[in-house]
Amino acid sequence: MENNALDFTNKRIPMEQLKSFRDEVTRFMMTYKFALDEMETKIDILKQEFQTLHDYSPIEHTKSRLKSPESIVNKLIRKQHDISLTSIKEHIRDIAGLRITCSFISDIYKVSEMLQQQNDLKVLDIKDYIAHPKSNGYRSLHLLIEVPVFLSDRTEHVCVELQIRTIAMDFWASLEHKIFYKYNQDVPSELLSELKTAADSASSLDLQMERLQHEVQAIKDAHDAEEREMLKTIHINGQQFRIPGTLLDILGQN
Repeated sequence: MENNALDFTNKRIPMEQLKSFRDEVTRFMMTYKFALDEMETKIDILKQEFQTLHDYSPIEHTKSRLKSPESIVNKLIRKQHDISLTSIKEHIRDIAGLRITCSFISDIYKVSEMLQQQNDLKVLDIKDYIAHPKSNGYRSLHLLIEVPVFLSDRTEHVCVELQIRTIAMDFWASLEHKIFYKYNQDVPSELLSELKTAADSASSLDLQMERLQHEVQAIKDAHDAEEREMLKTIHINGQQFRIPGTLLDILGQN
């Protein structure tokens, strides 16, 4: 074998060509990592903003993942597509994935709406598995978002798949995945039935916690309104002040 070539599937490929292809693949995968970094930064900004302004954040935590080159190639083979970077970009849309876990169902749609309002993001597809759960009970909101990645010599528009779930949805999905992995996807029918029942129980818990959250918020709003009602406005030297009415009554008596 000559120094500048390798014997690869009975073809003699120049070493420089292999190095060039390796660099191209590396850069291609880096764009997906950068897109994930960009999305995680956006989520962190939203989380900190909400926490500061509202003393509450709809986002509990996030988790990102990047498919390995081996996993990408295997998926191309299963789908019977060409193995090329062009084919990967066209047919594999979940190379970069970001899971966002929220406290309540309403938070899921709130986070989704905030992201869709960002001008530099383009929503390619939405699948609402909360309103329309999968047959096995899986629930989540999926968004396929195109993220601009600014490189040194060009701008790449990269797909990132977002999965937005409640804590209960994420707990169920994680355990369901472990069970399928243990049984190599050949799960007994009785376990499938129990998993579906567990998914329904998790959904009932979400709905119950959502209702409790609304009731607590209603009590807080009523209390805040009562406090505002108790404040009275006075004017001193052209300036306006709001102080408790009971204090005004005491001052008036004196």
